[in-house]
Amino acid sequence: MTATGLSVELAQERMLALLAPLPTETMPVEKARGRYLASPLVASRTQPPADLSAMDGYATAGDGPWQRVGESRCGEPYNGNLAPGQCVRISTGAILPAGSQAILIQENAHVEGGAITATQPVEAGRHIRRKGFEFEAGDQLLAAGTRIAPAQMALVRAAGQAEIETSRRPRLAILDCGDELSSDPAQCAVHQIPASNAAMLEALAAGLAGTVERHPPLPDRLDNIVVALEAHRDADMLILTGGASVGDHDLIRPALEKIGARLDFWKVAMKPGKPLMVARHDSQIILGLPGNPVSAFVTGFLFMLPGLRKLAGAAECLPTRLLLPLAEELGPGGARREFLRARWTEGGLVPMGEQDSSALSSLAAADALVDRPAHCDASAAGVHVPCYILPSGRIA
Repeated sequence: MTATGLSVELAQERMLALLAPLPTETMPVEKARGRYLASPLVASRTQPPADLSAMDGYATAGDGPWQRVGESRCGEPYNGNLAPGQCVRISTGAILPAGSQAILIQENAHVEGGAITATQPVEAGRHIRRKGFEFEAGDQLLAAGTRIAPAQMALVRAAGQAEIETSRRPRLAILDCGDELSSDPAQCAVHQIPASNAAMLEALAAGLAGTVERHPPLPDRLDNIVVALEAHRDADMLILTGGASVGDHDLIRPALEKIGARLDFWKVAMKPGKPLMVARHDSQIILGLPGNPVSAFVTGFLFMLPGLRKLAGAAECLPTRLLLPLAEELGPGGARREFLRARWTEGGLVPMGEQDSSALSSLAAADALVDRPAHCDASAAGVHVPCYILPSGRIA
């Protein structure tokens, strides 16, 4: 580790290496949204289970004209066999009767009495969804570690499964530290500021953490911090904000040493968020995040969330990095890798004018973090730059 700290990638790698998925539990798939599969999803049925019509119209056998002999509807198939010159009325998704060769779609059918003729040529095999075209029983459909979102939920049920096995959600505890913090935003003396980091991080972790405990703001007293650390020993992940730097009142590191936690690394070569601390206390992972709210958010996004995903059983833990165009020129990079708040516009990304690590207003207006390498050259408008999409007021 250099004097400036680990690279972001190495720090993330080292933190994730300290973690393992939590024990598993089985639950109805309808209650598993946001969870991660603990084992692969294997189909127990074939989809579709039979040849189906992809359109409304007529299932036909042989050349026309055809004599209608019945109907096949969804949930109520025609049970006979079609002989050449016969057809049945058929609905989209209904099972094709035995002997069917083609689908005459409704728009191309001329009906006169019981006789059906085609106004356009009928192509054999068209508009038919063949049995098993999507998957067959025994096929693996989703890998272990896949997140269950609405589409995956539907696929699980389509595969014939009512329940899934998933790692339990992590227990998270968040502690804000600092003499200047007031727990009541409406009651702040001139020497105080509202405590906002814990509420912000709890909201950021929504959907990943099973339970979240927020401790009242802690004063800069070593004994108080130690007592709070011990009080939250049952948390799978413990977050502290503030007190992770090198000032006289930055007490997170000595508090961790006092409870016997093992410090894995301290300082990451990034801005904002350099004084990030990661430690282990038995099976508990402890993250010491900077106290400035934007620094706490950025490190929470890049470290807390990946850690929670790993505990929850995710296969892919890191946030997705995209390339998006700049709407205006961006100047050269600084001495450290920077994560710049930016807003998405019709013309592309516009970095916020205020990038101070205490400026919550620009964070609240941001839709993305632009990942800016140290010492990089200026980027012209229209150039695609790496960035992370943030949960924001405009983008969920």
